[in-house]
Amino acid sequence: MKLTLVVACALIDADNRVLVTQRPEGKALAGLWEFPGGKLEAGERPEMALIRELQEELGIEVQEPCLAPLTFASHGYDGFHLLMPLYICRRWEGLPRPAEGQAMKWVRPGRLRDLAMPPADLPLIPPLIDLLGP
Repeated sequence: MKLTLVVACALIDADNRVLVTQRPEGKALAGLWEFPGGKLEAGERPEMALIRELQEELGIEVQEPCLAPLTFASHGYDGFHLLMPLYICRRWEGLPRPAEGQAMKWVRPGRLRDLAMPPADLPLIPPLIDLLGP
């Protein structure tokens, strides 16, 4: 089975809310809410991929020292297995704006379970609640 490595980030604001974005129409799992991030390109380290993805998706600048690994998800989908480290980030430059037309919102960690999310994202929620509170 093919192993796919993607990186995700929980951007955390001053009120301990987490930013989530909605997968746009035309993509797999369209309409589901997820943490921003994406696939690594050839030869790319996870942190560099996340910095690139946050710039592309949200128009923000993140420095590598501001990314802290929190946990990871390992989930089998039809045809591939997804391995997804989740980083947290409390500092960035710029105002997050959906650069790819996706919806976005800030959510309290305890309310993440109320959102329709991809199965691989669900195990990432408890560590965020442990860290930030409900």
